Amino acid sequence: MGETLKNLTVRTLSGLVLAVAVLGSIVWSQWSYGAIFALILIGGMWEFYALVEKQGHTPQRLFGIVTGLVIYGLNFAFVSNDIHVLGASSRYLGWALAFVLLAIPTMFIGELYRKMPNPASSVGSTLMGIFYVAVPVTLMCYIPLLGTAHLDWSPMMMIFYVLVIWANDVFAYLVGMTIGRHKLFERISPKKSWEGFFGGLLGAIIMGLIALKVLGGEIYAWAGFALVASVTGVLGDLVESMLKRAAQVKDSGNLIPGHGGVLDRFDALLLSAPFVFVYMLFVM
Repeated sequence: MGETLKNLTVRTLSGLVLAVAVLGSIVWSQWSYGAIFALILIGGMWEFYALVEKQGHTPQRLFGIVTGLVIYGLNFAFVSNDIHVLGASSRYLGWALAFVLLAIPTMFIGELYRKMPNPASSVGSTLMGIFYVAVPVTLMCYIPLLGTAHLDWSPMMMIFYVLVIWANDVFAYLVGMTIGRHKLFERISPKKSWEGFFGGLLGAIIMGLIALKVLGGEIYAWAGFALVASVTGVLGDLVESMLKRAAQVKDSGNLIPGHGGVLDRFDALLLSAPFVFVYMLFVM
């Protein structure tokens, strides 16, 4: 019992520190926003490549992380109010596209010198890290803009996106622990239940309605936002569990005491971000 209480205390304290760091960085300034998600990108890609290496793949880890950072950095520069190094902001997207077009064949060229037994696996796993982690984090640069009528930077939009995901997690855990009986996806995550899933949806919708009161808008738009973020967030958790099972590990890392790694804490955001981005682009 003492050990359980100790683990719960560590998990709670580290969770509070993480929440303050993430939410504080989002609100403080565009620069702190860019920095916290750059760190999430680096940590997430590092852990992803470690997971696929345990499965026998040989990704170009450093090249993949640098590529992801450059794509992220150029898109962040495009939305930033303070970066004007390359001239007109629209040029940043051109630089990003040119970089991606050159980075992909460069990965194949790199395999000529690595002499790995399965170069297709190496390139494929490298690209997977970019699309699984770097692209979703890059899309998060645009969420503070898409929630406003005039595309002005609004960190509160991202705050409520994160809170919707966390509300889903908390409600799903509490409801699942209390009345969970029917397994949601036993092969991948035996502890998840349908009761917890619907409890999580309820929590997400409640947080969406709070966002409606604070930021305004249409109730249907916020309800839809909460549902999209919640459902795809659960799928993100399942996808990460699938990757960990394939690698035969319990956690993706040990960076966050009591929580595991970066992917363990941000898996829901990573997979939901493309869906939320498209939803906001066409609905909100």
